[in-house]
Amino acid sequence: MNPETTRTGNPAPAREFTVLLSPTRRGARLARLLTATQLAYWGLPSETAMQLVAELAGNAVLHGRVLGRDFRLWLCVRGENGEDGGTLRIEVTDARGDRRPAPPPHPVPADAESGRGLLLVEALADRWGVEPGPAARKTVWAELRLPA
Repeated sequence: MNPETTRTGNPAPAREFTVLLSPTRRGARLARLLTATQLAYWGLPSETAMQLVAELAGNAVLHGRVLGRDFRLWLCVRGENGEDGGTLRIEVTDARGDRRPAPPPHPVPADAESGRGLLLVEALADRWGVEPGPAARKTVWAELRLPA
């Protein structure tokens, strides 16, 4: 008997995608487009994830940019067994660990031209947060529950 075929209850292997991108508007746009392409390849909905990536990558470019250092986009789908569709985790890691995002202001002034990115992340994601990284890096992450 092959023990590999008799195991039950093992979680499905995680699906992962990672890429380093330049900390420019073009890099942020590419992060969004690559997310759409990868999620389509996996057969997953992409609209909300693309908006989250756009906000996180845009913040990495605006607030986390260090010349000559890329930002990293990481997508991972976990827990796709059973009735639950699993969770998509989106991480954007930039080179400015010293600049942690401030909590979203409530409310954003009506005449403000920016400052709503993390409010959008908070509204769209099921969970999100910030983790310090090694050697002057930080990761801002968001999670989405996927349909079964």
